[in-house]
Amino acid sequence: MSIAVIYGGSRQKGNTEQLTEQVIKGLQVERIYLRDYQILPIEDQRHSEKGFQDLRDDYKSVIERVMAHDVLIFATPIYWYTMSGLMKNFVDRWTQTLRDPEFPYFRKEMGTKKTYLVAVGGDEPHIKGLPLVLSFQYIMGFFGGALDGYILGKGSKPGDILNDNTALTAAEQLCKKLSQNGI
Repeated sequence: MSIAVIYGGSRQKGNTEQLTEQVIKGLQVERIYLRDYQILPIEDQRHSEKGFQDLRDDYKSVIERVMAHDVLIFATPIYWYTMSGLMKNFVDRWTQTLRDPEFPYFRKEMGTKKTYLVAVGGDEPHIKGLPLVLSFQYIMGFFGGALDGYILGKGSKPGDILNDNTALTAAEQLCKKLSQNGI
């Protein structure tokens, strides 16, 4: 089994990234930083005669890398009670992939993946981050899968997450779980 971490933060080594690195400590993973790619917002062409057109951005190369893995860890700061814009653009484009003949089994394959969410926010993230958790539960449920776990951490200024012992303990536990499953 292989792991991909999809980082949705715009800040290098931000709190979400630091917490996620604790989750994957010592594990072999592919790190995908969405901030390093141009992924345009979806142009909803579901009902147009020609269907979705290629936007000539980096999305397809990123989704190909993601689909090669069995375990996906979505890492995003909590922005306005949900995921970052970088992550949202990426997830929105799945609508296009569902209709892409190059990915005929996209829906089925997404439903088989183990998925986890790591998110950090500054203002009561254990409560105000719940809409984000629900969003990922609904997203993965759409594919017939599930969100297999999540960690919500507290941090505003760079490095604050290192003071959230509850989140760090949860990260350590998830790391053990992932390593025990032969990943």
